[in-house]
Amino acid sequence: MNQTSECRHEDDAALTDFLASLMDYTPTIPDELVEHYLGKSGFQCPDVRLIRLVAVATQKFIADVATDALQHCKARQSAVVKDKRDKQQKQDKRLILTMDDLSKSLREYGVNVKHQEYFADSPSAGLDPASREE
Repeated sequence: MNQTSECRHEDDAALTDFLASLMDYTPTIPDELVEHYLGKSGFQCPDVRLIRLVAVATQKFIADVATDALQHCKARQSAVVKDKRDKQQKQDKRLILTMDDLSKSLREYGVNVKHQEYFADSPSAGLDPASREE
């Protein structure tokens, strides 16, 4: 039992240090924005440390989704580049992130995104078929 209380004390000390460090940290997502959305969901908390903890967790989630979407984009474009090499075309090194890349990434985290009927991935979508330059 002595080890259990000692381990608990170390965990409490680590948590206290972490929460204290949140007071000195300025997250990318402003406290006001986090407070607004927490308030919309019915959660009120006067402790700034908890607000910043939610901001850090949100920032991590967004970074993970963006990184995964980038990987989907690179995989999709590498397949296109292989097709282009077969046709002896010039390689374009720009990465173009599409909603499909983002949707695939979000799906891995349990978020399903559905496109609206008016949503277009290409600039020529929605134009008169006679005026398209494709």
